[in-house]
Amino acid sequence: EWGVTRLTFEYDSEPFGKERDAAIMKMAKEAGVEVVTENSHTLYDLDKIIELNGQKPPLTYKRFQAIISRMELPKKPVGSVTSQQMEGCRAEIQENHDETYGVPSLEELGFPTEGLGPAVWQGGETEALARLDKHLERKAWVANYERPRMNANSLLASPTGLSPYLRFGCLSCRLFYYRLWDLYKKVFDELLLDADFSVNAGSWMWLSCSAFFQQFFHCYCPVGFGRRTDPSGDYIRRYLPKLKGFPSRYIYEPWNAPESIQKAAKCIIGVDYPRPIVNHAETSRLNIERMKQIYQQLSRYRGLCLLASVPSCMEDLSNPVAEPSSSQAGSMSSAGPRPLPSGPASPKRKLGAAEEPPGEELSKRARVAGLPPSELPSKDV
Repeated sequence: EWGVTRLTFEYDSEPFGKERDAAIMKMAKEAGVEVVTENSHTLYDLDKIIELNGQKPPLTYKRFQAIISRMELPKKPVGSVTSQQMEGCRAEIQENHDETYGVPSLEELGFPTEGLGPAVWQGGETEALARLDKHLERKAWVANYERPRMNANSLLASPTGLSPYLRFGCLSCRLFYYRLWDLYKKVFDELLLDADFSVNAGSWMWLSCSAFFQQFFHCYCPVGFGRRTDPSGDYIRRYLPKLKGFPSRYIYEPWNAPESIQKAAKCIIGVDYPRPIVNHAETSRLNIERMKQIYQQLSRYRGLCLLASVPSCMEDLSNPVAEPSSSQAGSMSSAGPRPLPSGPASPKRKLGAAEEPPGEELSKRARVAGLPPSELPSKDV
């Protein structure tokens, strides 16, 4: 109908994109349409990195740096398209041009819009460039730029608010580079403004100690973490309005609030808002112990050098949370993971004194926990 002879689009390295694009290219080939793909969303060609690493993704940042050092430097960003460059383009604009070629509305895409408020985030390249320019105007910030101290509960974008624009291609990674130098993952894909397949998967492997990540002893306490990063609970009140009536003292553990405070907040725990699924202090310790035993087993039959001797939850050490009363404990599930049996298949009995971490490792644990080495809990907690 349109007489298309050539199709061009941005290469997508994510699994869904590869499957989708393969189907499109197959259809185009059958229709005699030339297909041109370009890779500009990332500084380096991800498939080329895997190819140079023996068809395997590099598992450490050091290895990644070694691979890209053998590749060509990223290309400099091209300039903006000018009207002079487009003078040779002549196309008759039809009356129904916007209707035929315009960006579809949310309703056309099948999303409900009733009661939908104005967008908190403005998208597009214009907004992305304005944000970048705004930050580059802060000379002191640029001159003293360092690894940002992220606040997970910040109501405003921190530190630059550019990640959604980089993720969706509104801001060129090259322009930025030259001017500035499975279930839980799905939840993040749905709710994060800057949800990115690869970053999200890698971050969850890191935090869950999966794949090539080895520090399994970090376990975030939802109460202690929230109190430390956002003591007043502003983040909770904005995004979890059912709890906004609770005072700051109980905003992160409303199940401990007296009945009178729950009534005043118009939120009865167990009725208007669910009780805790598990006892965090108990379940996290069971989880860490189980991870420890699994890593010890892996180190035996794979010959891997794994850190498998740190038994306790660093988050609980630095932010102890009071154990719930007997009545509250009864409302919590005790269906947490059980420790692996210490039978013949378990390496725990054979390791003995060898489990004690060396002095350097002990010092590292102490720094993480914020405690003197002598006050660290024993490995059999």
